[in-house]
Amino acid sequence: MQEITTTRTNPYIDPVLHIWHGEIPLYLFLGGVVAGIMILTGSWFLLRPTTERSRALSLLPWASPVLLSVGMIFLWLDLEHPFNAWRFYLTLKFGSPMSWGAWILLLIYPASMLLAWAGSPAEVRQAWLGRLAKVPKLDRLSDWASENVKPLALANVVLGAALGIYTGVLLGTMAARPLWNSAILGPLFLVSGLSTGAAFLLLYRLADQERITLSKIDMGFIAVELLLIALWLIGLASGGAAARAAVAQFFGGPYTAAFWTLVIALGLVTPLIAEVIEHRHKVVPGRVTAVLVLIGGFALRWIVVFAGQHSGWVSELTQR
Repeated sequence: MQEITTTRTNPYIDPVLHIWHGEIPLYLFLGGVVAGIMILTGSWFLLRPTTERSRALSLLPWASPVLLSVGMIFLWLDLEHPFNAWRFYLTLKFGSPMSWGAWILLLIYPASMLLAWAGSPAEVRQAWLGRLAKVPKLDRLSDWASENVKPLALANVVLGAALGIYTGVLLGTMAARPLWNSAILGPLFLVSGLSTGAAFLLLYRLADQERITLSKIDMGFIAVELLLIALWLIGLASGGAAARAAVAQFFGGPYTAAFWTLVIALGLVTPLIAEVIEHRHKVVPGRVTAVLVLIGGFALRWIVVFAGQHSGWVSELTQR
């Protein structure tokens, strides 16, 4: 028999955490998509600098700052004191993932926008230069970006990887929540972001060869993501009592149906099988599989955030 006596009564954390709501999974999902777009488009500029790109692929890097802004709005809405968010930029705390994340998000804007500008078709840049002729030194900035495409592409790859890993590390450092306390969450969210980023690009009118290349890449990401999820679940199942209680939410617990249906079956296994069939029959990949991947990526973050808030040593002991 185990008896717990406490004088603490905090409705936000007793018996489970009730701090993070729907805005956080939305922010993590959009952050992952942005990370994937930045890494994939940056890699495309680095590895295929002379290859002709479709108009859609040339303009899609602009999606990074747009989607990131939407995600940051969700994050801002979730803050208890949103108008104090500027205080993040008064210091850099090396031991705080949130502090690192704030600065990574700030650096992404110039890097992604400059690469998007440099990669845009010439007629688009000329049109905007004409409209923004009154902006001082804009033409010089445009010339500088065009001359430094490779460094900007490398910066996008590095910052995209940092953003993707950060979205998982943000949860993984919280030791009080056993479902989150895993070093695998960082790589898992990064690979998931790469997969959803590829799926987002596939929603647009890319050239056939671009679609085939991205689909092949996405198959690899999905396979790695399935492996990382397996390792994550095995690590929890072989851990202590609190970790086993946390992972039990996916094996007969309240999140079992949602996790195995939306994330595994619909969001990963089905798109992987569909992409394999498309490539075996030499069919240009469609958009249905891309939509399924995006649904699975969002469901993964939603379930992990909410299931993690229901895991902890208090809930484990009260179950006995």
